[in-house]
Amino acid sequence: MVVRVFVAGGTGVVGRRLVPQLVAGGHQVTATTTSTAKLGLLERLGADAVVMDGLDAMSVGEAVAKARPDVIVHQMTAIAGKPDMKHMDRWFASTNRLRTEGADHLLAAAEATGVSHFVAQSYSGWNGIRTGGWVKTEEDPLDMHTGTVAQPGMEAIRHVEDVVTKAGGAALRYGWLYGPGATEELVEIVRKRQFPVVGGGTGYCSWVHLDDAASATVLAVEQKASGVFNIVDDEPAPAGEWLPHLAASAGAKPPMRVPRWLARMLAGEVAVAMMTEGRGFSNAKAKRELGWRLRYPSWRQGFKEGLT
Repeated sequence: MVVRVFVAGGTGVVGRRLVPQLVAGGHQVTATTTSTAKLGLLERLGADAVVMDGLDAMSVGEAVAKARPDVIVHQMTAIAGKPDMKHMDRWFASTNRLRTEGADHLLAAAEATGVSHFVAQSYSGWNGIRTGGWVKTEEDPLDMHTGTVAQPGMEAIRHVEDVVTKAGGAALRYGWLYGPGATEELVEIVRKRQFPVVGGGTGYCSWVHLDDAASATVLAVEQKASGVFNIVDDEPAPAGEWLPHLAASAGAKPPMRVPRWLARMLAGEVAVAMMTEGRGFSNAKAKRELGWRLRYPSWRQGFKEGLT
């Protein structure tokens, strides 16, 4: 069945992998960008391209009304530049607005035009809940940040998941994304040995390749999925394992190791918590309910074959 899909944020790192997969599945895709210079990229990917400001309710309403889609996919983010976990409130400020105001504008447009389904990007790279097992499901509490500085980011994630699921849609918690366009900054930092293992490197993360994140999103669209799904690979892993492997895959020297107190001074509490006490996520629900199959079941293979 052909579905008319409206991808908000079509030129983002996931959007650029998602649009071709939707087109290959026979769907009619309208995709948005904030820049007229990127309209040609979306057209080459097979989509009808439109400029839209996700933070402007009128711009969103007009774009959705013109496309008249069956489903809206919210992929709008504004994460750019060197990772700055010490100042995540600044680093994620625009993305937080897109996950709150942007989601609200898209949902209002969906209601106004009779769009029947909604899928949105969420996040599950690591869980800061420091009790219980090292791998969490969708039923476990979610909190990726500690301290007041990072709370706006967590509040934004909670908001998008809450409003989307209440509307009967699906919130897809992508793991730490890697692949072309997503990890160049990280790889450069690792090559400069500026991303050390903190303490014992015992904190767990969950990764997912961009192509696998996109394929899960296609399934959520086609199956009209509802609820929250962890979109991560099969192998949650501690930093002491994945970071040296990432360095080796990038042709870099092994990462340095620093004590917690020094990392806290240099990178902040969030980075220390992630690297030493973070929990990973289970993908069992997505596999079971969506029939999701991964191209890269483990970051071990993915870092070697699909990093950049």
